[in-house]
Amino acid sequence: MEQIKKYDILRIDGENKNIVEDIVVLEYPFTIFVDGKEVITLLCSPKSLKYLSVGFLYSEGFIEGYSAIEDIQIDEEKGRAYIRLNAKELFNKKLQDKRTIASSGAKGTMFYDMLDLLKSKKVEDSLDISVYEIKKLMETFNKNSDLFYKTGGVHACAICDNSSIIYFEEDIGRHNALDKVLGRALVENINLGDKMVLASGRISSEMLIKAIKRGIKAVVSRSAPTSLAVHMARELNIVLIGFVRGEKMNIYSNFSSLKF
Repeated sequence: MEQIKKYDILRIDGENKNIVEDIVVLEYPFTIFVDGKEVITLLCSPKSLKYLSVGFLYSEGFIEGYSAIEDIQIDEEKGRAYIRLNAKELFNKKLQDKRTIASSGAKGTMFYDMLDLLKSKKVEDSLDISVYEIKKLMETFNKNSDLFYKTGGVHACAICDNSSIIYFEEDIGRHNALDKVLGRALVENINLGDKMVLASGRISSEMLIKAIKRGIKAVVSRSAPTSLAVHMARELNIVLIGFVRGEKMNIYSNFSSLKF
């Protein structure tokens, strides 16, 4: 499915006015159904929808692994994923919990509970990577952003090792792009304990939690982190780096693990 639409627009450049064709990124409503129950409608880019579905369900705690999924069917025309699970108890409990949280508004409590839960994932052995390697990876990452160069309207995420990008995805949503690469890694049973995430957009605590759940030890972005993301990264010894642009970067946590 096409990820763009074309429109005739009026472009102003100083004193000049011209009707030109412009490329706009497609915003696509995508609804995930699990065992006949509607879980969520995501506004996303219509690509890698299977990986998005799997990544979302895992990141949000509805499944514990890809083996929990018995079958998955994608209907691109209707914008729907139909998923059947092998084990339904965890899904039913999580769905009920999320509805309770949404109605009670207990997000602050939920964050601190999640931080306590993730303490078990505190990094003991850091990635063996250098600042130079991070710069080179980000250069490659930026060159891969084809849809961004066409539209300026998407975020990108990648999973990489020290020398190369393994998975790369773009989406109108930061969380969607991350769920797509994490979902693909889950489907293909890739160990992420020695990998890191590259991102184009802001790193919030929610983005960091998604990465930590999969054992990622470093999250690198060309944009900024939030204060909660920095706090969480320092608590768990995750390498968190922002504003990677050319020769510059800001390292927010676990400084001593990097080679200079």
